Amino acid sequence: MQTLVYAESKRLVDTQESDIQPTTEQGFACIRVCQLLSNGFQPIYVFRFDDKTGEIFILAGVNEGIEVVVFRDGLWEFNNNEQA
Repeated sequence: MQTLVYAESKRLVDTQESDIQPTTEQGFACIRVCQLLSNGFQPIYVFRFDDKTGEIFILAGVNEGIEVVVFRDGLWEFNNNEQA
């Protein structure tokens, strides 16, 4: 799918939209992960689908300390990004 958008230079720029959509396996995995978080009374702050990688990112926890990545095949893992 093609889209025309205005760039900073005020000209129309042709961009290519991604056709990647979440998979059924990802949907079921996200339901399981969100249910686990909810059962533990953990708030969910961010739920984002990255249309470039096809992965889903979930940020949760009272201190926003739980990061989960759900892959296209439905497998998921905690993100151990320790930049803090």
